[in-house]
Order: sequence, then structure tokens, then C-alpha cells
Amino acid sequence: MQDERPGRAVFDSIEALEGAAGTQVARSPWLLVTQAAIDDFARVTRDVQWIHVDVERARRESPYGTTIAHGFLTLSLLTPLIESAIEVRNVRFISGIPAGSEIRAIFTVQSVERLTGGARIAWLVEVHVRDAEKPALSAVWLSRTYAAHDETTLTSRA
Repeated sequence: MQDERPGRAVFDSIEALEGAAGTQVARSPWLLVTQAAIDDFARVTRDVQWIHVDVERARRESPYGTTIAHGFLTLSLLTPLIESAIEVRNVRFISGIPAGSEIRAIFTVQSVERLTGGARIAWLVEVHVRDAEKPALSAVWLSRTYAAHDETTLTSRA
């Protein structure tokens, strides 16, 4: 996918989806990860380590020079970016996401398994920080899609 603009791939058949295996098909819009969101997540999960919530200490001691988002916060931010998930596999937290950074997800169709009336799709998902050299998170996101009226017209989008 050469286009840098965000977008969703819409597949009108299981055959088209199968044909996209190994292809990067969608990019989410950039999403700002604020310190307020990090603080809220820390309170809810009771994970209040200084690297996440102590802005002054992180400025002095963190290799990022600021606080960073929790890995599981990053993983949870994938939910609105793809319409459904039934399982997540092979989650790798590769690098930190500094507070105030923008992130987006890039989706590649990894595999398609036909099911009665639809398909199970394995997506390679990478979360990237704007201007960073490597992704912050990599995972395989499994979803299912079902035909609208027949065996070939799909109702969901990537």
C-alpha cells in the first residue's frame, strides 16, 4: 500500500479477501495518546509505575525523556480501529509510545480461512508512532466476517 492516507479496505467477496493475503490493506487515522489517557488507564488498571505517570521523573530518567503509554493501553486502542476481534495472538511490545505521540495501526491480511457462510481472517497489525523507525506493537488479530446474502458478499470491513 503506497498511499499514506488513512483508509479501510472493503472486500466484496471471500475470493477478493483471499487474494489480499500478504498485502497491507488498511491504515488507521493517527490517534493522539495523551498523558490524561495514560493517567486514566493507570488508575483503572492500578499500574501506576513512574515511567507512565510521573512526568518529571520520566523527563529526568526515562530514555524517552517523557512518560510512555502502557503496552496494554496500546493494545486496547486497536479495538476501535478494526471492527471485530475474536482472538489476539503473538502480541509483541516492541518500543514505548511517548506521551503526546500520535499512533496509527497498519493492517496486513495474513491469512483467510473459509467458514460456512463467511471467513476467519488473521490480520498482522502493527502500531506505529509518527516518525519512529520501528513499530511500537505487533500482533496477530483474528476476526470473523459473514456473507450478507450469499456465500461471497461480505458484510464487514477491515
